[in-house]
Amino acid sequence: MRRPIRVRRAGPSGPPSLNQRVRDTEAGGGHAAGIPDEGGVRVADPGETTASETGKKTQLRMNRRLSILVALMATFALAGSASAAPSGSEQLTKVIYSRAPTPAQPDFGPNVKILDPSMSTSQIKTVVDGIANQQISSQFGTGRYAVLFKPGTYGSAANPLNFQVGYYTDVAGLGISPNDVAIKGTVDVYNQCFSDGCTALVNFWRSISNLTINVAGKGGCQVGEFWATSQATSLRRVNVNGNATLMDYCTGPSYASGGFIADSRFSRSVTNGSQQQYFVRNSNIGGWSNAVWNQVFAGVTGAPAQSFPTPPYTTLATNPESREKPFLYVDSNNHFKVFVPDAKFNSSGTTWSGGQTAGHSIPIANFFIAKPSDSVQAINNALARGKNLILTPGIYNVGRTIEVKRPDTIVLGMGLATIVPQNGV
Repeated sequence: MRRPIRVRRAGPSGPPSLNQRVRDTEAGGGHAAGIPDEGGVRVADPGETTASETGKKTQLRMNRRLSILVALMATFALAGSASAAPSGSEQLTKVIYSRAPTPAQPDFGPNVKILDPSMSTSQIKTVVDGIANQQISSQFGTGRYAVLFKPGTYGSAANPLNFQVGYYTDVAGLGISPNDVAIKGTVDVYNQCFSDGCTALVNFWRSISNLTINVAGKGGCQVGEFWATSQATSLRRVNVNGNATLMDYCTGPSYASGGFIADSRFSRSVTNGSQQQYFVRNSNIGGWSNAVWNQVFAGVTGAPAQSFPTPPYTTLATNPESREKPFLYVDSNNHFKVFVPDAKFNSSGTTWSGGQTAGHSIPIANFFIAKPSDSVQAINNALARGKNLILTPGIYNVGRTIEVKRPDTIVLGMGLATIVPQNGV
């Protein structure tokens, strides 16, 4: 007599969902047989049988294979991967596995846009301008985005790539070095204009990292790379060849209020302008135009000399201790990995100007790639199994603490992923 198959899902406070457990198993985090020991797909207790011991083992293997297929079918249906399954279990398995996350195609969710050099400039503009048009004025909105450029060159002298970055948007290259991704154009932030004038005072929450900008395109007043932002913004591992300004001087009164630059290079003098305060560390700059309230430099080649309070430059020749942020990249096999830079002591300049940054790589399979729909329990279960954590773009409303207990665990956010505690957590 055949053993019946039973699909059982955990409740809200129980183990991870079937969908999650199957994903973990496919990523190498589950049991060797691919069958969860709880909360997933199980074979029911055996009924009466007269089969031989060999027959029992054969039947068990068949049931396990069928259990995996049932689990995959459930995952396939829940994900909305197809409206109708093709006939034949072999066809179904091929379809499912062709859509499953792989090192070359992780599931980062719908708000991570991965661009590659085979795309035309107009195709790329459609993506980046669509995000910018939504996010430039969305200071209190829920949209979160990451725009990732695979290694290669984007834009040209004849057709430069110029686009803006709005709220809650990360723009990053996917090379092991900032030189691996080159944008011929600009990646800009301008003043916002209100009834009391045009300023950058509320241009928060956005970043550029790990790429080269060869300044080109645009005309009139806004020639050059414009990064008119205030707090909670960053430029990391950025290589700018051409004019760069931290102030939008084309519309007044043009006030701006602070920012952060690390591990970056600017070929020419940076226009500080109206920026009230700024912190730059471990970088190379062609000069710095002026001070306002307090501009701080640590380990920056080309920085102004120490002179606080007149003018208000605070300058350290070296940075006593620092570590750059881990970053996502693709290797020569087009596999996604996360690079973790080593800590540096008494350092100056960038980590990459003399060659590859010192550090180590972690395969993407060693990360739990969380979505806002994942429960904290699912995240904590993955962390307890030794996974690192990537939070994909979105808002995470958490009703309990995310527990990071293992030393050297990497927790990496994408697209300014936002954790919002609920009920006093």
